[in-house]
Amino acid sequence: MKNEKNIAILKEMAESVRTCMFTTFSTDNEFGSRPMGTAKIDDDGNVWFFTNEFSLKSKEISKDNNVLLAYSDPSKNTYLSVNGKAELVDDQIRKEAYWSIFIKAWFPKGVEDPNLILIKVTPEHAEYWDSSSSKAVVLFSILKAVVTGDTPDLGKHDTIKF
Repeated sequence: MKNEKNIAILKEMAESVRTCMFTTFSTDNEFGSRPMGTAKIDDDGNVWFFTNEFSLKSKEISKDNNVLLAYSDPSKNTYLSVNGKAELVDDQIRKEAYWSIFIKAWFPKGVEDPNLILIKVTPEHAEYWDSSSSKAVVLFSILKAVVTGDTPDLGKHDTIKF
């Protein structure tokens, strides 16, 4: 059974940003990253994306399905890194349910596009930093640490498992 508290943290932090850097292990044995818009985070904590079935990232996932999703919202001082396993899923019902007008920019043929496929990322563990204090409070904490020699209090940092 999934940890509901950790799924709630994942959903809250990732859905507030929507776009992450989606990192795969490339066919040339190097890391490859690209920005991807999150289509949906389901109740089990799976993170869903739309892509072209014949894209480079699809080939990379087919070779090595370990992925890293990195979400960042510097304006709120929140950061989330998610390690998981990716799989390509051709599910027309989910495509229709997760579709939005923004996806049409990449898939002008719509939800019926024959190259349209979903990526499902099943999180294994994540690490997050949440210092939703204002930038002035963060700066004050850093300056205070410099003067006192203490470590600055930059909010909450934790590792979570799914």
